[in-house]
Amino acid sequence: MKYNIYCDESCHLQHDGNNIMIIGGVFCQKHKTKKINKDIKKLKEKYNIKNAEIKWHKVSNNKVDFYIELIDYFFSNDDLKFRCVIAPEKKNLNLEKYSLTYDDWYYRIYYLLLKEIVNIDDEYYIYMDIKDTNGGIKVKKLRQVLNNLLYAFYNDVVKNIQLVRSDEIEIIQLSDILIGAVSYVNRNLNIKDNAKSKIINLIMEKTGQSLKYTTTPKVFHNKFDVFRWKPKSNDR
Repeated sequence: MKYNIYCDESCHLQHDGNNIMIIGGVFCQKHKTKKINKDIKKLKEKYNIKNAEIKWHKVSNNKVDFYIELIDYFFSNDDLKFRCVIAPEKKNLNLEKYSLTYDDWYYRIYYLLLKEIVNIDDEYYIYMDIKDTNGGIKVKKLRQVLNNLLYAFYNDVVKNIQLVRSDEIEIIQLSDILIGAVSYVNRNLNIKDNAKSKIINLIMEKTGQSLKYTTTPKVFHNKFDVFRWKPKSNDR
């Protein structure tokens, strides 16, 4: 089976003032992507935002009905799945102890994201949102990480890793919304009675659990899967 994985991240820079990083992705069978992108485009047209990119920071009260329907679409579509890794205590990492750089740690978290998605019996096409001029380096390093993970299976399993513009692919925009919701909760931002809180509460209602902790295996496992990485006490 062939799959597309649409990856995105939140608070991924080392000195961005946040003490947590979220890396995640929406994935589905490759042959389903055309219809899913088309479905989301139709939904955008319904709410008169067909030419706008949908992102978490754009979630607002005047468009909350659209985002609610988008979340409903995700959970009702059996072809779509989501996984993310929460990496807390970013500011307190003791990287020097293990001769690691921040980038080394960043790709280890990426590895934790992908290792539960990738199956050596299938083929994967990974799409990463372009965020900065280091995108090419990210692709090269991610290839190395996956090569170390899959060894001889790598060339048969990971067919392509590609940088893309999120404004051109609806599914990666969906990934931004889901990651944004998880990030918002885990940064302990003030969740008021606003559009973002409605989206977060809807996701928690659909999953039946908090967005702060590792997903209980029997609850929506493989549909909305959250893994909270925990550093060893002597890593801090």
